[in-house]
Amino acid sequence: MAGDVPPSARGREKPHSKIPGEAQPFTHLSVPNADQYRHLLLTFARAKERFIVHLRPEDVAVELRMDADDQLTEALDQLVRWGNLRADVDTSRVTSVEDFHRKRSLYQLTPAGQAAEQAIAFYEEAIGRRGQLQSVALADIAGQLQALLALAREGDPDPAKVHLLLLSVAERFSSLADNAQAFMSALRRAIDFSDGDVDGFIAYKERLIDYINRFIADLANSGAQIALLLSDLEAAGHERLLAVAARREAADAVPEGADAAAALARAEEQALDAWRNRWRGLDDWFTSRDTGHQSQARLLRQAAVTAIKQLIDAVGLLNERRTGRSDRSADFAALARWFAEAPDDAAAHQLWRAAFGLSPARHLSVTSDTADEWAALPAGTPWGDAPPIRISPQLHKTGAYERRGKPSQVRDRSAERELLRIRAEQEAAQTAEARRRLRTSGPTLLSDLDVLDPRVFRLFLGLLGDALAARAPGDTEVKTVTSDGSLEVRLCLVPDGGAVAINTEDGVLTGPEHVIEITDLVP
Repeated sequence: MAGDVPPSARGREKPHSKIPGEAQPFTHLSVPNADQYRHLLLTFARAKERFIVHLRPEDVAVELRMDADDQLTEALDQLVRWGNLRADVDTSRVTSVEDFHRKRSLYQLTPAGQAAEQAIAFYEEAIGRRGQLQSVALADIAGQLQALLALAREGDPDPAKVHLLLLSVAERFSSLADNAQAFMSALRRAIDFSDGDVDGFIAYKERLIDYINRFIADLANSGAQIALLLSDLEAAGHERLLAVAARREAADAVPEGADAAAALARAEEQALDAWRNRWRGLDDWFTSRDTGHQSQARLLRQAAVTAIKQLIDAVGLLNERRTGRSDRSADFAALARWFAEAPDDAAAHQLWRAAFGLSPARHLSVTSDTADEWAALPAGTPWGDAPPIRISPQLHKTGAYERRGKPSQVRDRSAERELLRIRAEQEAAQTAEARRRLRTSGPTLLSDLDVLDPRVFRLFLGLLGDALAARAPGDTEVKTVTSDGSLEVRLCLVPDGGAVAINTEDGVLTGPEHVIEITDLVP
């Protein structure tokens, strides 16, 4: 596997300009043979984890299952020049003068090279991290806070126990927050679905929804418990515990300057500030101050609920696609077929108006005189008998019209607005009266209804339509609520009830006998 390292036939890597003595440990990432250099450096990093510091070229070759030739040595020397590795003369196996004069080196990671490997590993972990929702961490934090509360109630708590418990809480909380953030970021990417295995995708979404639901329940229960424990700890004097932990950490601080006591006090104050900041983060995560400052746990629950809704919508969309739901092209194809099957031109024009909802043009400006002429016309005046719309020759010629001279006086529309307001109030009152007249005190036969005026009858027909549309085939009873949520209708077919006639001012409505119950839901 000599090809795992850059061959000398390909030429040396292009030298990078650098300040003499300055390491450039990230240079190997941007050269043509970056993958081979990464393999070499990862070998040194794994060896350091096994507490092996120096490696010979033969050791590297064994790890990479390749030949220990000049090409490998050349690649290692290139990493030395970039500052990733350090080469020391290997004199441990010299047995002759020829061996002494032959170049033999021991290689090890430099501090800059080790720092670069840690940075690259952290970057790759952060990019590829999916995160997880840690319900177990919630239980651990609650248990550790209970132990801290017990120590806070003691007169002289053990500093070691306090410090270790606080470290454990900080570690579990940091892991919980980081993993939750990574999980929600990955979840937003998972919601978007590209072409692939639809059945597998739907099954994955269902498992994911169950997973999030379980965590939301655990977060609601454990989060409330943790918030209560934090409140109890603050009442019991959590500052004393933080000071104990800070004092224990400062005991290991290195003395600076001649005044060791002052250095110790500074170290203790810095440690206490760090612990206060951690405690504040923990408190903000689980405790809501008010509606404007909600806890991060509550925000996480809201984000998870939103994600569940988006997942359900995505699954529903895929199911609709699989069931062959009609799309716009299919709708237009069906409409074209209806046009082709229209018996005459009149039916085709009626279908056109119903499908596309054509209405008179409203974008043409009219003069006040034309508006006055139209106001005096009856509603059923034919278009040919109505006053014409006078258009400026300039507008007809260029499509734009700019009136010169003094602008027209703004017309007072207060009377029209007042008329519209009165009509709206009258219509609202009539609708309320119609609802009141239709409201039944209990189940009522259709044949027992009184004579209905036109407005009440129109509302009654709408209620019947809503109820019949909600009734499934074969059912004899249905209960539904109108689209505006103002009325509840229960309709039940009377077996062998025969036909019933409902008298209205416009005529007689006939149909099978039903029991109807109408309830007004508007208080």
